[in-house]
Amino acid sequence: MASKLAARVARKAGLANLMRQKLARRSASTLSSYEESLYNVPETVVSALPSGLRVATEDNGGETCTVGLWIDAGSRFENPQNNGVAHFLEHMAFKGTSNRSQLQLELEVENMGAHLNAYTSREQTVFYAKCFKKDLPRAVNILSDIIQNPILDEGAIERERGVILREMQEVDTQLEEVVFDHLHSVAYQGTPLGMTILGPSKNVKTITKADLQNYISTHYSAPRIVLAAAGGVDHDQLTKLAEENFKGLKTTVSEEEKLRPCRFTGSEVRVRDDDMPLAHIAMAVEGCGWTSPDYFTLMVANMIFGSWDRSLGGARSMAGQLANDVQKHNLAHNYMAFNTCYTDTGLWGAYMVCDRMTIDDMVYVTQREWMRLCTSVTENEVQRAKNILKTNILLQFDGTTPICEDIGRQMLTYGRRIPLPELNKRIDMIDAKAVKEVCNKYIYDKCPAVAGVGPVEQLPDYNRVRGGMYWLRL
Repeated sequence: MASKLAARVARKAGLANLMRQKLARRSASTLSSYEESLYNVPETVVSALPSGLRVATEDNGGETCTVGLWIDAGSRFENPQNNGVAHFLEHMAFKGTSNRSQLQLELEVENMGAHLNAYTSREQTVFYAKCFKKDLPRAVNILSDIIQNPILDEGAIERERGVILREMQEVDTQLEEVVFDHLHSVAYQGTPLGMTILGPSKNVKTITKADLQNYISTHYSAPRIVLAAAGGVDHDQLTKLAEENFKGLKTTVSEEEKLRPCRFTGSEVRVRDDDMPLAHIAMAVEGCGWTSPDYFTLMVANMIFGSWDRSLGGARSMAGQLANDVQKHNLAHNYMAFNTCYTDTGLWGAYMVCDRMTIDDMVYVTQREWMRLCTSVTENEVQRAKNILKTNILLQFDGTTPICEDIGRQMLTYGRRIPLPELNKRIDMIDAKAVKEVCNKYIYDKCPAVAGVGPVEQLPDYNRVRGGMYWLRL
């Protein structure tokens, strides 16, 4: 009987060992195929013209492409008097040029079956087109025309004022946008990063044609522009098109165009409105810039903190102590971590939406999680966060437009596009010790910026929030 039992135990142990070996082989095979796939991505080819304009492409051999201009100019390069001019200019770009009327421009784009779009951020202005690869020369010509020869018709300027003012009203209903604007206003008070992208309504009502022309002549120079393209695009062809179409850009960068540092200030702003059903709160410390060696480690910390929404399926089984506590005690409707980067600074923090009576507890568990990142984060959590970060990076490359955006942004921020294998290696190098060190550097005992909108009476006093940024260590 004993020998039969021993044989059965040995057989089970053997099967278990065999299963472990199979799983190990399968895991190694999956890892190998994943890493191999990173090397199969088309190369990003970069050229620099004598004018300073850079051309960057990724050719996937498709029938469509996205091509665009990424310009190192946004609301950070404005002042209180002309704040909003970069965004206003983005609206005016499609209102006609000296070569094409607005109607001709719209018809030409529509007849190609193309899409023309633009957006403005705090540090960048972008104009891009999605089209068939055979129409690439016309798309590049249109893009060059709208930034070099805008007619800036006075009548169109007056009409666009109303459009922008209505857009500002719409943005005011998007509470997340409102909170982040308030957060910037106190975190970077007295600096250009503290201003909004759309600008105050008084500026929108008074911006003139001369203001728009001055902004173009000052900031739209060849060394500050990247012509990026992804999809079915030939790099040599695009380089020749760039040489032909962007001859009118100035080739020097003046002292006025150089980036000035924006200081971070730990402070708070509260916009109390007890008629609102929920409180919207953002808390942040000063993070790092795009080129900082700490960028990827802070992104991993960002993934560990994570996000949660009670309306999502599976919300009750989310990993992490924070999600469990928030769900168990009904502390918030949703929360998310964010890591907003600029050239030389950034905001790393959390945004939460909660009932007026749970604000205090939600702030407490948020800061407790921050302190845990600084002191006792585990290797398993870091590994899970690294996998989530890798997945998010790869998922965003779905289509030519996000790839083109990634090329343009990285060329402006890094001066090159980081290859996926290098990106993967940088993330793999991060461990729990690195996360704790970087979180101590940026979070532990630092003054946060806080913004709250809605019924925020229970939002703790700033001194209490500041006191929650460290743990007493015995």
